[in-house]
Amino acid sequence: MDLKNWIRDIPDYPQPGILFRDLTPLWKSPEAFNYTIDSMAESYSGATIDAVAGIETRGFMFGVPLALKLELPFIPLRKEKKLPPEVIGVDFELEYGTSRIEMKIDALDRGDNVLVVDDLLATGGTAEAAAKLIEGVGGQVFAMAFVVELEALNGRDLLKGRDILSLVTY
Repeated sequence: MDLKNWIRDIPDYPQPGILFRDLTPLWKSPEAFNYTIDSMAESYSGATIDAVAGIETRGFMFGVPLALKLELPFIPLRKEKKLPPEVIGVDFELEYGTSRIEMKIDALDRGDNVLVVDDLLATGGTAEAAAKLIEGVGGQVFAMAFVVELEALNGRDLLKGRDILSLVTY
């Protein structure tokens, strides 16, 4: 299945000059959505992974069903002040400012291998912040999985040395 058939291009959103890759058609199709989760699961079947971490919000949409399919715990990586205490957080740069992601301090055990999942790899800033968060409590980032990768934004450069899976590249 060609997942690009289930991703809609929306020009000039959220601002002029941006080509937004809309995944809502993929979620609308149970066949395409299931294929996406199955494709990710096949890539990591039998791997030594202790948990799946999803980056808010769209990383949750793929991370939760993937964790269930792999029979692993799910760790939500959330925006600031969305989780009850105690949390640990990492600040990071966005294209137009700064942000922060947090996770529960007891979400994983030291040495746990974690698969980080998000919908899209662009500049890599959010994914790298997720890795720092996991590694900051003694976890290991086993790999990072994305549905879409925007190659022109060079996110892989920031994530050098990390195992990265992208199902669709533009």
